Amino acid sequence: MKSDNEYKALSIKEFTKAAEIYDSGRAGIYEMCKDDYPPILEELKKDDFEDLLDVGCGTGPMVELLASELPGRRYTGLDLTPKMIEVANAKGIEEARFIVGDAEDLPFDDASFDAVICANSFHHYPNPQAFFAGVARVLRPGGKLVLRDYTAPAPILWLMNHTEMPLANLVGHGDVRLHPR
Repeated sequence: MKSDNEYKALSIKEFTKAAEIYDSGRAGIYEMCKDDYPPILEELKKDDFEDLLDVGCGTGPMVELLASELPGRRYTGLDLTPKMIEVANAKGIEEARFIVGDAEDLPFDDASFDAVICANSFHHYPNPQAFFAGVARVLRPGGKLVLRDYTAPAPILWLMNHTEMPLANLVGHGDVRLHPR
């Protein structure tokens, strides 16, 4: 088993390469992430918010969608990979700021956001409880977390966590663990 920092280094290496193709429509396995954008948008439409944090934002495609569909709000994207943030910032989304940071050590003041989203990056977090503690801290009272990530029935999860994830690490991916619902 790898250390937290080893998993994070793998993620940075993987997503530095992925940043070049992430928005291209030819992003391979990363194209699956886009399937979660419409349900997240629909969930966010249920409640009003002013400040939203996208944890594991990548190149900012979800923030880009939200800014066009739900304008007049403030969006913050956070990602561990500097290259992802560089690409996101180059988009020039007026209501958005993108910063490099760790999902398990959120660099924001208490009660900074009405909503936090996390789409398909949770399985890269070595210490999920630190992520949840950080989200609880940065959410305002009554705030909402929308978390979407890959999952499966227990036998398949076991198989993926004990075979697929270690193999993915060997080829340079920063995947840590898939979780049950």
